[in-house]
Amino acid sequence: MNRREKRNYYLDIAETVLERGTCLRRNYGAIIVSNDEIISTGYTGAPRGRKNCIDLGVCYRIENNIPSGERYEMCRSVHAEANAIISAKRDEMIDAVLYLVGKEKKNGEYVKNANSCTMCKRLIINAGIDQVIVRDDKDRYRVIAVADWVYNDDTLPNGLIEKVD
Repeated sequence: MNRREKRNYYLDIAETVLERGTCLRRNYGAIIVSNDEIISTGYTGAPRGRKNCIDLGVCYRIENNIPSGERYEMCRSVHAEANAIISAKRDEMIDAVLYLVGKEKKNGEYVKNANSCTMCKRLIINAGIDQVIVRDDKDRYRVIAVADWVYNDDTLPNGLIEKVD
């Protein structure tokens, strides 16, 4: 029997977590791993106590043709990465790895070029997470150094990027 490579093993778990997602557009699953132990999980869903889009049967972003990557404040959901961070202790997240898998609701395909949004990047940076590993297909993934997000600040226009010590 061939043993599943460790990163894909954790991505498989994150993929299982996304099945709890409640978004009508796309769902993500995230797990945070530190010292080879899962310390938290998170999936896309409305804040506790609020109705989920699947319960309402409607997505405001779909109904109003809001493109992906824009106007996140118009979404009912808390992102998977944010939910995983909320559920973890900060000292356990220092130098940890966040595994992320996204799937389209309409066809079940992996989200192409999936990445964390700007707000989740900020949370990941402040949590002290070292790497984010994103699934591209069942066996392939990308490894992102969170330090690159710090240096290549996507909230600044080109030319204003400088590293702060």
